[in-house]
Formats: sequence, C-alpha cells, structure tokens
Amino acid sequence: MTNLQLIQNKNKFQSHTYHLVDQSPWPFLISWTLFFMAIGAVLYMHGFNNGWLLFLGFILTSSVMYFWLGDVNTEGSLLGNHTKEVKNGLMIGFILFVISEVFAFLSVFWAYFHSSIVPSVKIGGYWPPLGIVPLNPFSIPLLNTFLLLSSGAFITYGHHAFIAGKRIFTINFFITIVLAVVFTLFQYIEYTESGFSISDSVFGSSFYASTGLHGVHVIIGTIFIFIGFIRIINYNVTKQGHLGIETAILYWHFVDVVWLFLFIAVYFWGSN
Repeated sequence: MTNLQLIQNKNKFQSHTYHLVDQSPWPFLISWTLFFMAIGAVLYMHGFNNGWLLFLGFILTSSVMYFWLGDVNTEGSLLGNHTKEVKNGLMIGFILFVISEVFAFLSVFWAYFHSSIVPSVKIGGYWPPLGIVPLNPFSIPLLNTFLLLSSGAFITYGHHAFIAGKRIFTINFFITIVLAVVFTLFQYIEYTESGFSISDSVFGSSFYASTGLHGVHVIIGTIFIFIGFIRIINYNVTKQGHLGIETAILYWHFVDVVWLFLFIAVYFWGSN
C-alpha cells in the first residue's frame, strides 16, 4: 500500500475535519539553516569573512522552504486536508502573525519618535542632528512610494480578475513582482548614495532599522507573491481555494501601509 493510500485511509476513519500534521523534518532543519544565516550575517558585517556562510545559509533556508511549501501544497491541493475549518484556522493564524508584525514596526517607530520629537542634548538638540544631511523625500523615496502603491493596485485588480475567471490576472501578478524587485533595487541605490550610516547617532540607527526592516518584509512579500504566481501558472489553485494567494495579498497591503507611515514620518517629516 502506498503512502497516499495510507493517508486516504487515515482520513476516511477520521472523526473530525481538522488536519493533524504528520511528523516533518522541515521545522528542525530550517531552525539550523536560519542559525547559519544569522551567524553568517554577523560575521560578514564585522568583516570576518566574505559572506560565504551568509550565502550558504540563505541557499539552505530557501531550499528547505521550497520543500516545506511543496508539502503544504500537496496537503491542500492533492490530499484535501485543508478543509473549511483548517482554512479558517490558517487565516486566523496569519492575521495574528500580521498583528505581531505591526507591534514589531510599532517598536521601531516608538524609538524614532522618542528621539526625534524631543531631541536630546547629546545630539545637539536638533533633528536631524547637526552634520547629518537627510535624504530628499521627493527623489527615490517618492518614486518608491509610487512603485509600491502601484504594485498594490495591480495585485488587487489581479485578485478580482482571478475570481472573475479572467486570464489577465497573471499579467497583474507578474507586474507586481517586477515593481517589487524595482523597489528593492532603488532601496539599495538609496542606501549606497546615503551620506550617513547606521552608526551615525540615533538618526542613522532609527532610519536604517525602520527602512531596513521594511525592506526585509518587501523581499519576503515578493517571494510570497512569486510562489503564488507559480502556483497559478501550474493550476494548483482555484477560485474557491486560494488561501495562499489571499494571505500573500493581505501581507503585501500590510507592507504598503507601513511604507506610507515610513515615507511620511521618516522621510518627509524627518527631513524638515
């Protein structure tokens, strides 16, 4: 008897509609790959190596995520384990995850406003501190605002087109991914052209902590949408069952909203 038949037989005699996850090696493995990536990042930032351990950790983490998400896709699309109750639980879990991310950004904004509203005498009583030239909010930051908001509009329209059965939604998802990549590229250019670093007083620390944290979320969201795009191309989702697509879109709108607060508070207000 094959593994698929064993699973089907187990589901046949199951007295509830919830999915009891089988034992999996991926949580254990990804904890180690993330550990390697974190250690590699610390060593690279302190100049102890050329980044090979960081790159290796990233490749291993990406590989584990690929196989892990593949198992989840199989459970939901082929084995039928994602019942209505399971989907509701997954959505609730994802919403709680987004709420935890809101508090992560809230802590960064708290540090920024704590230092900027009433500047300490240690930084001269000025904000930005003397000697630091802030970035022009109407150059790359304004362009990135347009790119990110446009990407949110494209993916929202693509989602509605997908539900309506219009094939044009694939173009919208692709454009969203392109805009997200361009946004990240411009963010990198902005960092390279900046006249201050993360070690330049609390201004540099709060600026790079807030925009860098958002940049990481943009990269994660881009990967999230890209995986959904691949699933759409491979016909692994339906109009009735595309929870992964919905959560990716919800996550991307969260990224959009956070960027609006960043642009207004850190770029526009912080440069005046």
